[in-house]
Order: sequence, then structure tokens, then C-alpha cells
Amino acid sequence: MSERAGDGAGGVEAGHGKRVGWVELYFDLVFVFVVSQVVHAVVAEPAWSRVAAALGVFATLWWTWIGFAVLYNRVGDDTRVADRLFVLAGTVPCAVAATQVHDVFEGHPAGFALALAGARLVLAAAHAVSARGVPEVRRIGWGYAFSAVLFAASAFAGHPARYGLWAIALLQEAGFLLLGESRGRRRGSGHGHAGARPQRRSRSAMLRDLFVPPRNPHQAVDAGHLAERFGLFMIILLGELVVTVGGAARDRPADGTGYWLALIGGLVLAGALWWVYFASAAEINRLLLNASGGNPALAYSLYAGGHLTPAFALLLVAAGVNLSFQAEPPGTAAWFITVGLTIYLGGTRVYSSGSRRWFAAPARLAAIAATVNLALLQAVLSAPAMVAVTAGWAVACAAVVTRFRRGAMARLAEDPAAFLRDTA
Repeated sequence: MSERAGDGAGGVEAGHGKRVGWVELYFDLVFVFVVSQVVHAVVAEPAWSRVAAALGVFATLWWTWIGFAVLYNRVGDDTRVADRLFVLAGTVPCAVAATQVHDVFEGHPAGFALALAGARLVLAAAHAVSARGVPEVRRIGWGYAFSAVLFAASAFAGHPARYGLWAIALLQEAGFLLLGESRGRRRGSGHGHAGARPQRRSRSAMLRDLFVPPRNPHQAVDAGHLAERFGLFMIILLGELVVTVGGAARDRPADGTGYWLALIGGLVLAGALWWVYFASAAEINRLLLNASGGNPALAYSLYAGGHLTPAFALLLVAAGVNLSFQAEPPGTAAWFITVGLTIYLGGTRVYSSGSRRWFAAPARLAAIAATVNLALLQAVLSAPAMVAVTAGWAVACAAVVTRFRRGAMARLAEDPAAFLRDTA
């Protein structure tokens, strides 16, 4: 990928690394089906308990996708046949897991768990082959082998033990994938005699550690590739919102103003959410990670962990819009949209420009409260009208992003660590 300017980022070098491979794009097609299954599960039972369960299922699948994304980011190469074959092999268990999502909500997760175990066996084998004498890559392979055992065992465990095994597997994956360097740096940064208690470090110092490149170059993350990879996945999620709007509109007759409010409002909402992410958040995240020299802990904060909630929020918004097309929408439809929008805007840090002015924090809290409580308007507005009102609010948020983007980029260029602290 060619170099390009950082759009006002000044001293923050905006270099791009390798491009997303074609086989990665094919792999993502499987997750188009995964995303639709999670949305349909929420629409089938529009209750907050189902939303919580859907988040658990989505997080499990999300971390499976993360494994393949990080694999290709660090050691993948489209010119190597073996690398392409491993990704293609991974599509099979991931697709099987997608077909089993419905069974998980029905209380029969064995097939889902075994499919996830299969995906991790593929990842373990891929890392073993790709190690090429690099201990860190080999260690990740052993970690995935252990996760495969845990997921396979969970298929035969009872409730709630199976979900505990899933949690252990995902937590240890988070540790060996992206946090190993930060742990090593903390162990090596102690001062004084052996056995001395380490001094408590300030939050600012810990944030500045995120902008220290990893000592081991094999642990560095390619900022350009990761930004593009996650941006493409966000497109899939936004596409699900567009498909949901179109599918729901097709199944309902064009019987008046409500139909057109929901249809146009849903499409405008999707466009505004696209603008919010790609007009600011995507570039800011890429520049932050690039400024860190590919620090894995920062990559975890910005992408693997940081994108989970806004990604799921898009699915929650899609479910709410779908329900708003129904003849008698449930009361949760409006709340799904506004809560999802709030989480999305918070996860993309739209409410945070990095400003240190005294009114910045109160204004941020007021904007968050206003977004959530838009759902209270359903007492006087129909569900389709709620979609239109929320879309208008999202457009206003997109305008704010555009208005303050230049200042945010300037503050990021001046001090990336301070910018991250002020927008957290």
C-alpha cells in the first residue's frame, strides 16, 4: 500500500503496511452470515436477556475472527500457498459455527463449541507452520491448541461450566495474542533490589508505555493492515444494517408515512454511522497505533477490545430498526436503537475530541444522556418516526465529528499519549 499524508496529523507518521489479502476478504464472507444470525436471534426474542446472550455469542465469534486477523497481520503472506490454505480451511469451522448459532440460544451449544474448537486447531496449525524459528509465534500456536481443548471439553460440560471454559479460553487468547509484550515490559521495568514491591505507576505513565514500540519486532502489529482489516469488518456490520432495512421494507407493504419514515430513516442512519467511523475514528486509530510502533497492547485497546462494543452496537441498532418495521413494534425497539447508537458513538469516541476545556466533560455526559433518552420520545412518536429522529441525531453527531476533526488531529500529532488519555 502506498504512503499517503496523515491528513493534518503533523508529526505522526501515517505510513501504511501491507494490504488486506484477497483470501482475508473471502474469509470475511463467512462472517456476513454470522452477523445476520446474531441479529435474527435478537429480533426473534426482543428482550434484554436475549441481547446479553447475543453479546456473549458474538464476542466468542468475534475473538475467533480476531485470531485469523492477527495471524495474517503478523505472519500472513498472500504469495505463500500455505498461508492462503490455512485461512480457507478456517472458513469451514467458522461457517459451521454460524449455522449453530440458533442452537446456542435454544440451549444446545455442543455443535457450536466443537466448531470453534476446530477453528482453533486450524489457528494452532497455522502458527506452528508459520513459526519459522520465532518462539513467540510458536507460543501462540500452543495457546490455540489449549483453547481448542477447552472448547471441545465445553461441548460435553453442563451449564454454566461450559461458558466458564469459553471465558477462560478467550481470556488466555487475549493474553498471548496482544498483551505479551506489555507483561514482559512490566516485568523488566522494576527498579531496586530483588523482591522489592514495584511502585504504583500513574495512569499517564502507563498510557505512555503504550507508545513504546515492542522490544521484539516479531510482536509488532502492522498498523495499516489492522486498520484496513477492521474497517472492512465494520463495513460488513454496516451492510447488515442496510440489508435489514431493505429486507424489512420488502416484507411490509408501503402503506403510508410510517413505511417511508422507517425506510429512509434507516438508510440515513446507516450512512451517518458510516461517516462517523470512516471520517474520523478509523484514521485516528490507525495514527495512534502507527505512532506506537505497532505496540500490541495498544492494538488490543484500540481494535481487538476497543471495537467489540461498537461492532455489537451496530447489530443492536439493526435489530431495533428491523423491529420498528413490524405492525406492532415492541417497546424495546426504540431502546435497542438509542442504546446501540450510544454505545457505538462512545466506542468510536465521537463524544471525545481531546479538548481540555472545562465544559468538555459536562457536554460529553449531556450528549450521552440525550442519545440514550431519545427512546423516551416513543411515548409520543411511532416506531418509524423514532427511526427517523434517531437518524437525524446521528447526522448531527456526524457533523460534529467533521467540525472537530482537524483540531483532534492536531492534538493527536502534538502528543498521542495525552490525546488517548483525554479521549478515553
